[in-house]
Amino acid sequence: MRRQLKMRKALIPLLLVLAVLTAGCFQINWLSAPDDGAEPTTTLPIAGRLPVYLDSVGFVMLESWPVQVHVVLRGTLPTPCHTLAWDLGEPDAEGRIVLSVFSTADLDAVCTQVLEPFEKSIPVGSFTSGSYVLVINGVDYPFTV
Repeated sequence: MRRQLKMRKALIPLLLVLAVLTAGCFQINWLSAPDDGAEPTTTLPIAGRLPVYLDSVGFVMLESWPVQVHVVLRGTLPTPCHTLAWDLGEPDAEGRIVLSVFSTADLDAVCTQVLEPFEKSIPVGSFTSGSYVLVINGVDYPFTV
């Protein structure tokens, strides 16, 4: 009876080690969809809009007429493989300008997982006297010319 109990206790760790070793022999594709018989879709090597972490936003007013406004963004990208990108809209009737700031990256690239600092000056446009609001990723930044 005692010998049988020792065999059972030794068998459980042996089975666990065997299961781990066996699992290492199989490749699992976590990105693939379940096989439904349809033609497989290709994965996107470049992602559209990935995050950007903004630390500070500042404005530079150039001495010209009309006044040229630049926004200076400081922050970090998720990795050195990410590239800063943006979409700048036209001012609306209320003087609101929408700026979407994001990053793009090749998802298949091997990259060091460390934040990459950046500082970028983006020309917003030329403005006459008045109050305006630059909306960056949903946050309002008012400025006056």
